[in-house]
Amino acid sequence: MDRKPNRLVDEQSPYLRQHAWNPVDWYPWGNEALERARRENRPILLSIGYSACHWCHVMERESFEDESIARSMNDGFVNIKVDREERPDLDAIYMNVVQMLTGSGGWPLTAFLDPDGKPFYAGTYFPPEDRYGRPGFPRVLAAVLDAYHQKRPELGQTTAKLLEGLGKLSRFQENGSALRRETFAAAAENLLSHHDGENGGLGTAPKFPNVPAFTLLLRAYRETNRSDFLAAFEKTLDGMAHGGVYDQLAGGFHRYSVDEHWLVPHFEKMLYDNAQLVPLYLDGYLATGKPLYREIAADTLDYLRNEMTHPEGGFYATQDADTEGEEGQTYLWRLEEIRELLDDSLAELVVRYYQVDEVGNFAEPGQSERKSILHVKLSLEEMGRLFDKEPQEIRELLEQAKRILLDARNKRPQPGRDEKVLTSWNALAIRAFVQGSLALGVPDYLKAAERAASFLENHLRDESGRLLRTCKDGVAKYEAYLDDYAFYAAAMLDLFEATGKPDYLQSARQLCDTLLADFLDPSTGGFFFTASGHEQLIDRPKIAFDSSIPAGNAVATESLLRLGRLLGDESYSNPARQTLALFGTLLEQQPLGLAYLLGVLDDELRGPTDVVIVGPPDHPDTTNLLAVTREVYAPEQSVFVVDPNGTDAFVPAPVRGKTAAGDRPRAYVCRNFSCSAPVEEPEKLAALLREPGPQQG
Repeated sequence: MDRKPNRLVDEQSPYLRQHAWNPVDWYPWGNEALERARRENRPILLSIGYSACHWCHVMERESFEDESIARSMNDGFVNIKVDREERPDLDAIYMNVVQMLTGSGGWPLTAFLDPDGKPFYAGTYFPPEDRYGRPGFPRVLAAVLDAYHQKRPELGQTTAKLLEGLGKLSRFQENGSALRRETFAAAAENLLSHHDGENGGLGTAPKFPNVPAFTLLLRAYRETNRSDFLAAFEKTLDGMAHGGVYDQLAGGFHRYSVDEHWLVPHFEKMLYDNAQLVPLYLDGYLATGKPLYREIAADTLDYLRNEMTHPEGGFYATQDADTEGEEGQTYLWRLEEIRELLDDSLAELVVRYYQVDEVGNFAEPGQSERKSILHVKLSLEEMGRLFDKEPQEIRELLEQAKRILLDARNKRPQPGRDEKVLTSWNALAIRAFVQGSLALGVPDYLKAAERAASFLENHLRDESGRLLRTCKDGVAKYEAYLDDYAFYAAAMLDLFEATGKPDYLQSARQLCDTLLADFLDPSTGGFFFTASGHEQLIDRPKIAFDSSIPAGNAVATESLLRLGRLLGDESYSNPARQTLALFGTLLEQQPLGLAYLLGVLDDELRGPTDVVIVGPPDHPDTTNLLAVTREVYAPEQSVFVVDPNGTDAFVPAPVRGKTAAGDRPRAYVCRNFSCSAPVEEPEKLAALLREPGPQQG
């Protein structure tokens, strides 16, 4: 049957365009759809997902492509399709509704609304007929439509309760007492009690990276020198790095593991996961010196450069879980494929190292053929003993095999790639590349960070200079959200500290000014997710908890504290401290949900460490001093290089009054606003940086 495209064919979002040829009469979110619902007194069927979502694709194939189901949708509802990555505001509101109604959430998100956008029923994936303990979608549609027209008073009561619940989610009780180090220590103990001591990670299946939580464990180890904190941290990083959740050939991490062993991933790759995991592994490398962590961080950054970079420097959003309708097919191997590509001795080495056999460890539901997900069980030393070779020789042979296998894999059909460039996710990636450049000494990583920043400046600002959320095919749209401003401000501060370029500091200041003017709640503190002039929705959430990315309130607090210190301006620091106080009770009661904000609290109570190196940037002694600062794990540390011959008009507050000793560069270490005597030798600077220094609180 010939089909005409629906309205989604004119959208930029790859996810929306995937549904442009459904027989469903889809609308994008907007006045046209909402006005039709009001005019015709129709309920709204709201479907929210994203392009890399496996079950979103399943529901599309099963239901939205079905002529009979589509007819029921078109006859009874106004159907709206939303890309959650473009409209995280709508996703946040209606996901809260799903969680209130069902106790859990996920995508695809399916919500039923009245013409004013108020919800009365919601769920996630619905199959085309009753199965998996879920009602079939046609039965759901019929029941919802009947209830909407026959039981409006009852639905109104449900809606009122849901709206009341949404309002409560954004009300917080400020902690009347001072924030304490004990809050941080108790959270680390709590986290340790949830750790899977055998496999790493939290709890059982499914397993997610939980980057802020494991960053908290590493901070706790630094604080206490307790081996159980470090062991839990390393067990998790080792488990992810060796598991199928990590792409053993190309680098980069899949979204999460469906099992407790990190073996079978949900195969989509998300920019935000990889952008957060790079700093986690870099911190692990700085804290432990473990070469594996350095390798994983570098390979993940290289994956982002090789596969996820726009020609002008921005970073794409996602790669799909599915390839030609089958989950993970690009990444899976049969034993005979490897033996055909490699000579016998190399093949034997590879199949042992990556645990490939005839039985396989993965099959799509309903398929009999099983294939293997590459994962690692044996160390290079163990492999060396098995094959009577030195570990370095094993490494070189594996690298040779990886190149051959990856070349063959690249000739297969590839998963789809969502080439939206999202501001907040790109800011996370910029931060990862800056840290990678500093910790690994790779200048090209810093260049990649600056190119991405240039992309955002050139493509994701409107005519007035305000940030926009997303850019695809040269078209930028949607007002930016709290996450976009907060994350981008943090990235600009990172770039300023790494390069000393005042334009980055000026950009951070402008972004923070907008945070305070348009997002701050002046009555109680904290930041709303949407700006004051944003489209009026049924709720204006104030989000405290981390999700797959850190909470915008946490990163806004971090950015404002850093900026206030750099400028010596408490008008930035005070709203940040008010936000810490606002969430103080939650920090004590539900610390694992606010792990990123706990890190901000840790830095605030510990006090800043500023390392100021005064000397010409190209002087070898300056370079040697700077190298020392990049060898320590100290998340509260900021490093500034001051050229005594420079002419910059702006001098950051921590730098003021610091001078060189004639032609000899020297360094100052300042903690809690008290500075050491200047040192000129790298070993003396290293000794100062190893000192814990005084702590507040």
